[in-house]
Amino acid sequence: MMWWWNGYWPMPGLFGPLMMITVLALCGAVMFFIMRGMMGGHEGRSKDHTALDILKERFARGEITQTEYDERRRLLEV
Repeated sequence: MMWWWNGYWPMPGLFGPLMMITVLALCGAVMFFIMRGMMGGHEGRSKDHTALDILKERFARGEITQTEYDERRRLLEV
């Protein structure tokens, strides 16, 4: 039985199935890391920044006033 023209099989032996499994595993890994980044973006950020860093960012964005910043900074530095 001929699979391809002139008896040519493009991927002989185990190369074809191994390549397919490799490509599927790569696609799965990419999907995993994309979903992980979308779902856990805030978790990774909170581990990297200290409470004082977050306070500085909030002050820089204008979310809190100078007085609130000073009070909270003093509480964190104690």
